[in-house]
Amino acid sequence: MKRRSFLKKTGIATTGVLSSSYLYGNIVKGLKANNIINIGVIGTGDRGGGLTSIINTIDHLNVVALCDVLPFRLEKGMSKANSSPIGYSDYRKLLDNKDVDAVIVATPFNTHSKIAIDALDAGKHVYCEKTLAKGFDGIDALVKKVSQSKTIFQTGHQYHSSRLYTHVVDLIQEGKVGKIIAFECQWNRHGSWRRPVPDSKFEKAINWRMYREFSGGLVAELCSHQIDFVNWVLDDTPIQVMGMGGVDYWKDGRETYDNVHLIYSYPNGVKAKFTCLTSNAKDSYQIKVLGDKGTILIDTKNAWFYPEGKKNKIIAEVDGVSGATAHWETEKGYPLNIEHLNPSTQALIDFKSSIVINKTPESSVITGAKAAICVQMGLDAMYNNEIVKWNSKILS
Repeated sequence: MKRRSFLKKTGIATTGVLSSSYLYGNIVKGLKANNIINIGVIGTGDRGGGLTSIINTIDHLNVVALCDVLPFRLEKGMSKANSSPIGYSDYRKLLDNKDVDAVIVATPFNTHSKIAIDALDAGKHVYCEKTLAKGFDGIDALVKKVSQSKTIFQTGHQYHSSRLYTHVVDLIQEGKVGKIIAFECQWNRHGSWRRPVPDSKFEKAINWRMYREFSGGLVAELCSHQIDFVNWVLDDTPIQVMGMGGVDYWKDGRETYDNVHLIYSYPNGVKAKFTCLTSNAKDSYQIKVLGDKGTILIDTKNAWFYPEGKKNKIIAEVDGVSGATAHWETEKGYPLNIEHLNPSTQALIDFKSSIVINKTPESSVITGAKAAICVQMGLDAMYNNEIVKWNSKILS
């Protein structure tokens, strides 16, 4: 059911949303009534299947093909499309389909670069899920291929499409928090992250996130979004990273860590800390941007600003806990929220817009590559127990 039909049938008030140009830009205006973009979804697991469901709600996007190597997962993905798509077990056959205008690459991390390059060679527009590519060679090859392509390429870091996050970045860059001192980012959950497997032969195909050959673990699957955000806010990339992690709770044969702790150092002394846990969900997801004028805290749907307040001139007694420090009177935070769509929905709408007007997406191959380089740096730092410098050979 397309979005307009859904809204009409459910009776949801739409005047405020549909009239908000910052949500939809000039997308609807720039399309002819019959201008449909046909999408092929490669990888119909949780993410690919979820994006298929979202596409059902967006006018002028139509899923005409899906692909997965696991028949039962492909069948489930097919059931989510409302457009009678063709199913494939080989993505190359999908790319041969002349009716497919664009593809979504939602496959395991280690296959992104190869599939995306093949899609570009086939003349398709590409929406490649995060993290962009695994390993420096894969990142470099994909960046070079996109630079030679005439089609649109968007990386699936949907914060660039979130109107809330865009608003927050604008405020920060306008000086809302003052001079940025640090970032504190976390994405904590309480669960094994393991999917049920109907047969042991499907273990690595289904639980690929647990194995280093296929996956970047928590850093690639979760931290990458927040790393991309920090790069965006600072309009820069880190100088180096240090970190640690381990398989310390879920003793189930996994290779990727069940907890990660990373600190990236940026120019001008800014430090960005990233934590992911799978055995404690306190405060779940959040990003803190700390500056000398205040702090902005962001979660997935809302944001708040906490001014720094004023320093009390009275020195506290030395009590063994606070020490001889002045009290800091901090004002209560207040919300920075604005109307916005689900970021994944907005990202697909923006992808459509970029195709229609032939515009490089905000979440481009370059922003995606920078985040992917940071991910690989973080993995190398943890796995090799070393401080890893920025790889200047890529994007030079």
